[in-house]
Amino acid sequence: MTTPTSSHKRLIILGSGPAGLTAAIYTARANLSPVLIHGPLPGGQLTTTTEVENFPGFPDGVMGPDLMAQMEKQAARFGTDIKVETITDADLRSRPFTLRTSGTTYTCDALIVATGATAKLLGLPSEKALMGYGVSTCATCDGAFFRNKIIMVSGGGDSACEEANFLTRFGSKVYLVHRRDTLRASKIMQDRLQKNPKVEVLWNSEIQEVLGSKQQGVTGVKLFNNKTKETHEVKTDSLFVAIGHSPTSQLFKNQLEMDENGYIITRPNSSTTNIPGVFVCGDVQDHVYRQAVTAAGSGCMAAIDCERWLETQGH
Repeated sequence: MTTPTSSHKRLIILGSGPAGLTAAIYTARANLSPVLIHGPLPGGQLTTTTEVENFPGFPDGVMGPDLMAQMEKQAARFGTDIKVETITDADLRSRPFTLRTSGTTYTCDALIVATGATAKLLGLPSEKALMGYGVSTCATCDGAFFRNKIIMVSGGGDSACEEANFLTRFGSKVYLVHRRDTLRASKIMQDRLQKNPKVEVLWNSEIQEVLGSKQQGVTGVKLFNNKTKETHEVKTDSLFVAIGHSPTSQLFKNQLEMDENGYIITRPNSSTTNIPGVFVCGDVQDHVYRQAVTAAGSGCMAAIDCERWLETQGH
């Protein structure tokens, strides 16, 4: 039986998306010797995308996994110690903070949480297979790839209606697929959607399968009408899944202040939390923008806030 090891670090960063890696670059350059810990799938949500066209500095676009690999290389170049481990327990009630994996107990003077969020999915094998090949969870990121094409959005809340309206800027037609006969969205969002001539709502409909291949992209979906019990196919060039996100914040429940959906709350104009020495950045605290560039920006904020706080503590 392996004896658990113990290790104290000045700063630990949790998460390897744009927020965590930007925080690592900044804090490493400030000689804070950060340790960045991430699970078995590094890179955050960008690793599930193919081409990224809206990250500054890449006029010809960049593949999502390549962008994250470059960020990780940059963080390592300045001295970030990157570890692949899964944190199973976090105790932030006293300093130094304690983080545990199956084999190691880490303590740290400061902690930057950049654990991100995951998009809720329909749970279909075909959806997973075509993610990044016509299936997307971000209209702002990928809408421009489908100019003058047929677009489909799955969902019935405010975000689904907002994405459907936004996507009419690009698509020749936008379907909104909803499993009920009324939308959950606010009245103002419903009105806006219903006034848009490019949008058609497919009521009482559930997506059973996404059709297509990685070579062709999405070609259509198989829909089940839960009222008539009939199944039929609808042609579409894309599917945007807009049924919400889940912030990866369970580790900090009852310790860090969160909203009703589990997003960690930060103080205005800062990355600070209700616990001094714990800073948060990226999608685990941002349910509004959810972009790689805004996550990176908040990672920079967390790094600067953390550096200044450590200085005041004499660490």
